[in-house]
Amino acid sequence: MRYCFFMIRLKGLTKRYAGLEAVADADLTINDGCIFGIIGRSGAGKSTLLRMMSLLERPDSGELYYGGERVDTLKGTALLMRRRQMGMIFQNFNLFSSRNVTGNIAYPLEIAGFSRKEIDSRVEELLYMVQISDKAASRLRELSGGQKQRVAIARALAPRPRVLFCDEATSALDPQTTRSILSLIRDLQSQLRITVILVTHQMEVIRSICQDVAVMDGGRIVETGTVASVFDDPKTDAAKNLVKG
Repeated sequence: MRYCFFMIRLKGLTKRYAGLEAVADADLTINDGCIFGIIGRSGAGKSTLLRMMSLLERPDSGELYYGGERVDTLKGTALLMRRRQMGMIFQNFNLFSSRNVTGNIAYPLEIAGFSRKEIDSRVEELLYMVQISDKAASRLRELSGGQKQRVAIARALAPRPRVLFCDEATSALDPQTTRSILSLIRDLQSQLRITVILVTHQMEVIRSICQDVAVMDGGRIVETGTVASVFDDPKTDAAKNLVKG
């Protein structure tokens, strides 16, 4: 079941660096409550698109809407409040080595001004959700890559976001751990009814978890559709090359 009140819509998003278009004229609609994949070769513009969608970077032109609200023009407190409705996980985890597992998960709640009681309760809940309750006091050096990514997922979910962005979240993991992390993300998405937007160059990741997909090539979205349609009958050379591996 999909919940359409938080649909994400891109209209002509463009981003340039030193005169070069990293993303060009991107149009895309993502339904709420789905797991949406964005795939392409290295340098295709996937991460730049994700950073604009998550409001970490402003587009040079175009429009970005969450539901009926345009969000690419937000500033100050309005921008901060909107960002708090988003979670982000990365390939390299982006955790604080100076903090233990609990401290890492608690961090976004601390800076948002939650009480200690609220933070402790939420961290305990998240540790259970990502299946690492026994690692609450562990230091990062004591964790495997998969366990670190579970910490990162818990931290991203701490403020109860409406959308979770995953930027090559499994690229540094071995195949078995990748499967376990994807299974966790799928279960959490279903349980929490959030939207997941997943950027990757790994076709097997898209095939195993996503419902819909956009293919990027040279900074442009060249093909969109259900995963089944793009895998079974790719229309563009970029999609065909990705499917063939």
